[in-house]
Amino acid sequence: MTSFDTSPQLNVWRALLALAVVFVMLATTGWTALRHQRTPAPLQASISAWEQGSIAGHRLPAADASPARLARFFASLTERQRSTLAHRYPLAVGNMNGAPAQLRYRANRIALHKARAVEHKRMHDDRLSPDGQRAAARRMDRFEAMMQPDRHILAFDPEGAGRVAEVFGDLDEAERISVVIPGVDTDLLTFQRTSRKYSAPVGMAQSLYAAERAAGPSTRTAVIAWADYTAPSGLGIDSATAMRAQSGAVRLNALVRGLPGGSPVSLFCHSYGSVLCGLAAPTLPGRVADIAVAGSPGMRVSSASQLRTSAHVWAMRDADDWVEDVPYMEVGGLGHGEDPVSSVFGARVLSARDAKGHGGYFEPGTDSVLNFAEIGVGAYESVRCADDAGACRTGLSDTASAGRA
Repeated sequence: MTSFDTSPQLNVWRALLALAVVFVMLATTGWTALRHQRTPAPLQASISAWEQGSIAGHRLPAADASPARLARFFASLTERQRSTLAHRYPLAVGNMNGAPAQLRYRANRIALHKARAVEHKRMHDDRLSPDGQRAAARRMDRFEAMMQPDRHILAFDPEGAGRVAEVFGDLDEAERISVVIPGVDTDLLTFQRTSRKYSAPVGMAQSLYAAERAAGPSTRTAVIAWADYTAPSGLGIDSATAMRAQSGAVRLNALVRGLPGGSPVSLFCHSYGSVLCGLAAPTLPGRVADIAVAGSPGMRVSSASQLRTSAHVWAMRDADDWVEDVPYMEVGGLGHGEDPVSSVFGARVLSARDAKGHGGYFEPGTDSVLNFAEIGVGAYESVRCADDAGACRTGLSDTASAGRA
């Protein structure tokens, strides 16, 4: 029989060793003595203040009221009153589905200015570790970039790794709206990249917007780079389950329902973003005309019909995409179901020729982004199918003429 030393001294040393390991982990991630001074998350604090606020002697509506209710509320205000609310509650207004897009842009610029000031202070706080100070500097640089006058930030939350969404084009006047939903490792710092530009949400949306303008020059379009959900970090347990996608699906549904007007919306879902889109599909409003997935590990269903959507369902995968080797199954909550490009799934399979592997579907000039652009402007008859028979176009008509009229 094996014996174990359970002396009090040994237990004390084990406890001290465990505490030392925890301390090292916290220190290297920038934790400081400030930790105990916990304050409400900035967005939640702004929402709480909004809930207690008033304008012209009237209580404000609930921050989570329906987008239609909030749209009516903001329409009833003067421009000065709307501006007052944006300055009082910038994060609440900046993330409020149903608030006018231009007001959200203005509110988020105010919120970014405040968030930048926080990070600037943290950069020089000697109670932070060097790693913590460098992280603060990176966040400050990102916030400064997003504050530029030509950028239109539709959503912004600085808490933790952060969430953000940005618009390219005129959202209010758009005849077609596209939303890019990215996958794992997406946060405030990876929202935009210089290296591998078109693998990050901003580059993806910019490339798609340019391709749509070329595909339908007379069609007014807008593209949203939507990183307004907490994506999984790396290819761990979070990316193998639907937990992050489930909460993201709720947020995506709220975004779409809060978009202005009634123009058709096309969703372009990359990698884990397609898991999110699959879960969101049954609850999305009818204005969603297309759900297109690229490099998908699955959509949590066995067939496109199980998505229970009236939207056209499209799928593509590059020949060099490693996601092809992912087991396409769902067992005990792990895995995401059938391969969307398989014949049994029933999606309209598009060409992804020249797409540069898993992260290259939005590279300019590739079949993948050109196909996305044709879908985005409603030119379905112009898409390039994965097969020579044009099967992905069967039963579709070109709707772009309505948008170009």
